[in-house]
Amino acid sequence: MATSSDGLCGIGELAERAGVTVKTVRFYSDRGLLPEAARSAGGHRRYGPEALERLRTIRSLRALGLSVPEVRRIVDEEDGAGGGGRAGGALEAAVAGQLRELGSELRALRWREAALRLVQECPPGERAGRLRLIGAVSVPPSTAPLVRFWRGWLPARIPARSADAFLDVAVPRPPDDPTPAQLLAFARLNALTLAPCPGTGRSQPEAHRAAGPRGAAVLYAGLAEAYELAGAHLRRGRAPHPGEALDGFVTAYTSAYGVRDTPGFRRVLAGRLAADPRLDGYWELVAEVITPPGGRPEPTPGTAHDWLLAALTAQTGTPEPDHGTPPRR
Repeated sequence: MATSSDGLCGIGELAERAGVTVKTVRFYSDRGLLPEAARSAGGHRRYGPEALERLRTIRSLRALGLSVPEVRRIVDEEDGAGGGGRAGGALEAAVAGQLRELGSELRALRWREAALRLVQECPPGERAGRLRLIGAVSVPPSTAPLVRFWRGWLPARIPARSADAFLDVAVPRPPDDPTPAQLLAFARLNALTLAPCPGTGRSQPEAHRAAGPRGAAVLYAGLAEAYELAGAHLRRGRAPHPGEALDGFVTAYTSAYGVRDTPGFRRVLAGRLAADPRLDGYWELVAEVITPPGGRPEPTPGTAHDWLLAALTAQTGTPEPDHGTPPRR
């Protein structure tokens, strides 16, 4: 960098060589990011030879979207390392934070694009309704309404760990890059959990309430294992049948109730489960949200439960549950 006889340069020369305006150099100088070496007799700023490289570094960091405070931490850390490139984690932390923020912005844009395509592709007569559904979903989407719904449905004194484990499988993670169909399914799911449920409320099924708060933890842990086994059969397209999955399903209830597994208990359980309110609509929408485009529907706790109940009713000879009779979500 061309300098005067004292090895320093003025603010205009520094700005010209760095390709920025004098105003920019002054901005960073005033904030302590670009230290002045001296002032001239007339009070003008003078900069040393290292100022040009420092200014280029600042510009590069700002071009990455880093804030002025983040840039300050990075250059201060570099100064502390003696300029030898042995700086600590300030740069890494700032870049990681910027990537997280950018990822969130990109996700929001993908959801917005899916929403626009959904409106663009739907028949004119359906647009008003779809706009209402879409407008109720935050971007990026939040699962908070779904979590609140299930927390109101679960037993009040169920252990937090058991509740969290249930929520992990009951609340679907919105896809990062949704199709319009997936966005519509999630919007309907959001609306469903916010709306009142005519005829059923948000109370637990009788088969679950009978276990009580303590038994509920045992019940849900056992059901999770049974649903996982049933899900494997569903993925293979196998019809409901007795076996390990069904035995685990029944054991979840006997363990929670403190009773023995007998043919009589299985008949009572089948009848009780068949009479409980259904959440079929919820699980159907969950399957639409989590199933990749063109893929086979992924099992959900709802479809696994239906598979196991069908196996139980077939084994005990109880009437098949009529899903059309009880109110649905």
